[in-house]
Amino acid sequence: LLPLPINDYYRAVLWTMGIYMLLDLGLNIIVGYAGLFQLGHAAFYALGAYTAALLNLKLGVPLLATVPAAIIVAGLAGFIISRPILHLRGDYLAIVTIAFGEIIRMLLVNNVGGVTGGSNGLFGVEPIELFGFRFTSALSNYYLVLFFVALTIFAINRLENSRLGRAWMYVREDETAAEAMGIDTVWVKAVAFVLGSAWAGLAGVLYVSRIGSISPDLGSFLESVVMFAIVVLGGVGSIPGILVGTLGMIGLPEVFRFVKDWR
Repeated sequence: LLPLPINDYYRAVLWTMGIYMLLDLGLNIIVGYAGLFQLGHAAFYALGAYTAALLNLKLGVPLLATVPAAIIVAGLAGFIISRPILHLRGDYLAIVTIAFGEIIRMLLVNNVGGVTGGSNGLFGVEPIELFGFRFTSALSNYYLVLFFVALTIFAINRLENSRLGRAWMYVREDETAAEAMGIDTVWVKAVAFVLGSAWAGLAGVLYVSRIGSISPDLGSFLESVVMFAIVVLGGVGSIPGILVGTLGMIGLPEVFRFVKDWR
């Protein structure tokens, strides 16, 4: 009920917070549960958004129907990047993920395949439509994102308390001991990468639905840093921490924007 009495500007802020919550709930699987340093998460966000935009603009696929494709493309990219680097740890893994993120961004800037629109990006993407209702207003988009955030929290809470979730935490705390106890650490970490990346692809679809356009800046390193900071600020491995971190990194700067001249 929070957005009902406020204006569209603050509804848009809440929508933005919802997008980052989705992104960081996915990133929390990789960083918080599996203990892997991922600093290229924005690349999967951009891949999901571009997949949805291209299917809508080039093939006329309704945006809602592009959600599975965006999730699969982002998840597949996460699997491809994770396989050769999962033996790396700490800073070394972080450096490789940064490089991957920059490679994706540069491919988008250079108009790979002649379809990404280069530095100008893509425009004119239609909003999500469900049973004839088009999600065009700030309020409707807020509730759309809220639905997916609630669904994601439920799903990740179930994952956290599952055998797989416990395996992630064992790997995070002591990978050698986890492997000695019979856990396939490579498979466990690969699943974390795939799931976290897939959730970023979903967030990309919801972003392009409301904005209607997309540019390579969506996959920039700075975006990845903000996402990583949200996870760390709220406390790694904590679902409520993601909500707190998003409020601190995304919500408060907007609420206090009126003091920008005092900086």
